[in-house]
Amino acid sequence: MAKLKSRYVCQACGSVSSRWQGQCGDCSEWNTLVQEAAQVSNIFAAKHNLQGGGRRLQLVGLDSPAALPERFASGIAEFDRAIGGGIVPGSAMLVGGDPGIGKSTLLLQVAARLASDGRDVVYVSGEESAEQVRLRAVRLGLGTAPVRLAASTSVRDILTTFGDSAAPAMLVVDSIQTMHSDLIEGAPGTVSQVRASAQELVRFAKERGSAVVLVGHVTKDGAIAGPRVLEHMVDTVLSFEGERSHQYRILRAMKNRFGGTDEIGVFAMEGHGLSEVPNPSALFLTNRSEPVSGTSVFPAIEGSRPVLVELQALTVRLASGATPRRAAVGWDSGRLAMVLAVLEARAGMSFAAAEVYLNVAGGYRLSDPAADLAVAAALISALAERPVPGECVVLGEIALSGEIRPVAHLGLRLKEAAKLGFTSAWVPKGTTPVDGLRLSEFTNLRSLTEQLLGR
Repeated sequence: MAKLKSRYVCQACGSVSSRWQGQCGDCSEWNTLVQEAAQVSNIFAAKHNLQGGGRRLQLVGLDSPAALPERFASGIAEFDRAIGGGIVPGSAMLVGGDPGIGKSTLLLQVAARLASDGRDVVYVSGEESAEQVRLRAVRLGLGTAPVRLAASTSVRDILTTFGDSAAPAMLVVDSIQTMHSDLIEGAPGTVSQVRASAQELVRFAKERGSAVVLVGHVTKDGAIAGPRVLEHMVDTVLSFEGERSHQYRILRAMKNRFGGTDEIGVFAMEGHGLSEVPNPSALFLTNRSEPVSGTSVFPAIEGSRPVLVELQALTVRLASGATPRRAAVGWDSGRLAMVLAVLEARAGMSFAAAEVYLNVAGGYRLSDPAADLAVAAALISALAERPVPGECVVLGEIALSGEIRPVAHLGLRLKEAAKLGFTSAWVPKGTTPVDGLRLSEFTNLRSLTEQLLGR
């Protein structure tokens, strides 16, 4: 007969231990092991093999015909772009983001748009009452949308509600960390509760054909709170990013079983809620009547979307003996140190007696190595007080040898720059010409320095 034993589950990574200890052996976090009850089968069941008693699986070949999943549009183009073209019935999505960034606002707008188009949409909140959600909808101008609301933290109650009736086209659960399953011991938000609650809701989506959207809290490190298996269980993981002090928000696909990853949707937070930004480059570029030293424009790429952003550099000369500071906002500080070292060693530029500050305008975050050349141009421009031409875009990867390497999606980036009115581009050697752009090709950093300094 089965008996109950205790186990200790880490609330940070989900690893299981047979005894309590102060530090988790897997993730090294302190005081995260919580006691839970675990059902352990008897010795006979443990020795029993699994080679009989199941059902035979139907095996198919790779060449079997497979239809593309059907989708329905949410009515918000930027949201549909991020998830691959529309919502897939029977899919499970997880939307994570910092507190107050606008996750609930975005999903309420999506729910209201779908409901206004005649689809059955249910919004279940475990953090607010139905009246609070209704008041927020009124503030957003969505008070007349036929969205059905409920306030509950019980997964059993939510699933029982749709037991005898047709499943809704979309079910929004805000948030998964507040849900509770009575089949598992533990408080809401623990690893076991989050895993069990998500498993039941994902099963509901697959069996009933309803698109389930789960809102997820994030930790101070930006990871979605709860077990890592939560991200494996769902079909799509979306990250809603942005600085609360800035207007823009980016919805980024981190995982998508029905489409490409790294696609983004751009929104602007306004008084009536989130509005779509069809041309994101307008958010990150500064309109000036004349060029300013220390700035350069870089055509970034997000998924299949080019976005032009402005890089800003500032250098401040220090007195002899002072320790210079290096600071980067929106870019990797380690890569900034590498570019500075290559400029010193390969291009003869001296930053040893200057503080260096680098900023990506608009709060945008860059991780693209193609921005190396634009960063170098902004740094040289700031140090020499020679502006980069205002109608010019700069892109290219810098090698430790000082060589400038080609980057991916060059044509797509340059076509977007030409469309926005730029007339020249500083690019690596061998770049294919683009109509409307005058190309200046560089093979190494020294040639870029000579171009900027007019030598």
